[in-house]
Amino acid sequence: MRHLRTDRWWLPPLATVLGLTAFVVYSTWRAFADTDYYAGPYVSPFYSPCLASNCTEMQSGSADWHLVGDWWTLSPALLVLVFPLGFRLTCYYYRKAYYRGFWAAPPACGVAEPHAKYTGETRLPLVLQNVHRYFLYFAVLVAAVLTWDAVLGFRDAEGDWGHMGVGTLVLCTNVLLIWAYTLSCHSCRHLVGGRLRHFSRHPVRYRMWGWVSRLNRRHMLLAWCSLTTVALADLYVYLVANGAFDDPRFF
Repeated sequence: MRHLRTDRWWLPPLATVLGLTAFVVYSTWRAFADTDYYAGPYVSPFYSPCLASNCTEMQSGSADWHLVGDWWTLSPALLVLVFPLGFRLTCYYYRKAYYRGFWAAPPACGVAEPHAKYTGETRLPLVLQNVHRYFLYFAVLVAAVLTWDAVLGFRDAEGDWGHMGVGTLVLCTNVLLIWAYTLSCHSCRHLVGGRLRHFSRHPVRYRMWGWVSRLNRRHMLLAWCSLTTVALADLYVYLVANGAFDDPRFF
């Protein structure tokens, strides 16, 4: 691949490959582990809402909805992660990231890609990327569930309110970043302000569009921050659940 770039253009795609590979390996392990995902009152974001009947016994809340019958014998996380995974996999930023990092299509600006022809996203399987706008609706529901889990983090292990520990801060930080990433999505921006010919006739939607647009400028940063915090939130619950340490409490 001939080009005139003399800088270390290969560092960003390399960092993308390492970062996404680390998350995929960790999340795959945790999704199939089917253990240590609840440490009252905290529940791992990988397992919430827990839809299967084989879920660990939990306090009432979004963590133990048990909407799926006994026919599901695999890890409950596999019922949930398909929705946030689909949302991120089809995300406009993540497409750019893993297209460049894993497929070198192209590896960087001003660097030719090694592929003989370019078909874009007009053929299978990449044409399925267009379902991103529909995954947005599921992502909003998942964010709402995780918000309720963060609220439940202000209880103690017995279910009494008035508790706050490090885990509470971890879950709250995670859900705030997940909301920021979800609402900064390009599809959300289009949903709020798209197809409007005259913003002056829709002042409320125009103001909402302005808010989402400001978030959209930080979409890449929010994508990585929320990906990191969701893994750290799961790791924190895992360590507390398996007895590595006790959750430090503020009150």
